[in-house]
Amino acid sequence: MNKWFKSGSPWVWLSAAGVSISLISVVGLLWLIASRGLTYFWPAQIHQFEIQDPSGVTSTVIGEIYDVERIPVEQLAHTNIDTKDAITIERFLIKTGNRELVSLDFRWIVEPLITKQSQPENVVVIERRTNGNFYGFIEQVYMDGKLVPAAQLDNFLERVNDLQDDIAELQKTDIGAINYNLERIRLQERKAEIDGKLTAQLKAEFAVERKALNNKYLALEEQLNVMRTDVQRDKVVVRAMGGELVEINLEQVMQISFNNQLSLLTKIAKFFSQISSFLVDDPREANTEGGVFPAIFGTVLMVLLMTVIVAPLGVVAAIYLHEYAGNNGFTKLLRIAVINLAGVPSIVYGVFGLGFFVYMVGGSLDQIFYPESLPNPTFGSPGVLWSALTLAILTLPVVIVSTEEGLARIPSNMRHGSLALGATKAETLWRIILPIASPAIMTGIILAIARAAGEVAPLMLVGVVKMAPTLPLDGNFPFLHLERKFMHLGFHIYDVGFQSPNVEAARPLVYATAFLLVTIIVGLNMTAVSIRNKLREKYRSLEH
Repeated sequence: MNKWFKSGSPWVWLSAAGVSISLISVVGLLWLIASRGLTYFWPAQIHQFEIQDPSGVTSTVIGEIYDVERIPVEQLAHTNIDTKDAITIERFLIKTGNRELVSLDFRWIVEPLITKQSQPENVVVIERRTNGNFYGFIEQVYMDGKLVPAAQLDNFLERVNDLQDDIAELQKTDIGAINYNLERIRLQERKAEIDGKLTAQLKAEFAVERKALNNKYLALEEQLNVMRTDVQRDKVVVRAMGGELVEINLEQVMQISFNNQLSLLTKIAKFFSQISSFLVDDPREANTEGGVFPAIFGTVLMVLLMTVIVAPLGVVAAIYLHEYAGNNGFTKLLRIAVINLAGVPSIVYGVFGLGFFVYMVGGSLDQIFYPESLPNPTFGSPGVLWSALTLAILTLPVVIVSTEEGLARIPSNMRHGSLALGATKAETLWRIILPIASPAIMTGIILAIARAAGEVAPLMLVGVVKMAPTLPLDGNFPFLHLERKFMHLGFHIYDVGFQSPNVEAARPLVYATAFLLVTIIVGLNMTAVSIRNKLREKYRSLEH
């Protein structure tokens, strides 16, 4: 046994066991969030339950089965429910929707109360733009107040969705550009007034521009009103689970689905269609419905900005520490400081970013370059630029340490050979050292991306918001608006999971968003790994 220990075999097996446990943990985590998240998009069967309570009153419940669990009968001792001497019974969590009729989207049903369970083929799921889903049976379809066959419903719905897309495009693009230009004119006029250059002629020019934009706005508003009137033309009458007839205007409807009539292939097609909508649509209902496109855009943009900032800063700092700084106490102190910075809690970086970047730097920029906007801040409030800078400072130690280790692995005879051939130190650094160290630099950037994409705490102080009305990138000059607040997938998970008033409805969305965030991080990392491998192959000949 003593000989076996001295051979080093136990430590090999221990290391292998550690790696195996780590891999199993990672795969298990991914399987958990993928299985829970992807089921959010699968079209569920709609069930109809006939229920009889202990007093003999019967009722009907229609909805999706969200969860099933077994509970001990002791929990039902106060309800007078006949459990037939069972030890445990099943209970179902049903998503019933129909918020205008019942206060909660979900309700629990225990098995002994169910007298009949079925899956009617003609029950529909109506996904609405507001107020959640509606479950019931379509009784009548009206076109402009006239009763028409239900077979025309799909055509009406397609027409309404096209009109809704046109309305959204008109509001975001054309009317949004007019509002942006009106605000720009106001700021230009205010700036001229502050500088004492607001002449009567300049005022007249501003008035002409403003009048032209207002006239254009009135024309678009008239067009918008026509489209809004047109989109309100059709409606359906639906019978709910309690027998009530509810009128739903198609203006509020996104899609109507007969889930119980779908075949496997159509379910698969709908599954991928709903994933696509999740990726490209805007959020609705306080982030608990709809898509996450603004959050995806904000996350990727912030990480790319952070990478552009941290890469040169980290590489330059590492080159100074390894190539130029002397081996003295000051250099050792700098290295210790860099290593210690990696252990500082991320929320501390958020406080630093808020105080230094937002209030100090941003406030000074507003005083110098944007006095016409004050007291409304331009750069003196949280935004995507300050978030990227804060995360760049947070991940800077990772890039510095990785780059310095890459520089340390380069043999000194390569530097001496280059210098002996007449190259300057800068030429040696640029043409020999940096190319060979580029894989190590990319490794540091990969680690920085992985950490920055998952950070949430500092972003809550320096730029991320629950709902951002506009993206940081649009068609208005200067196109990239670094001062704007943005949405982030990590904060979206926190907001939906912990701040949502409807936790049960939001739970699958939390898993789906978490899986999407992991996928984006893996995608960014794989891109960086691919670049690193290409650099390694390109400069492999220099290492020999």
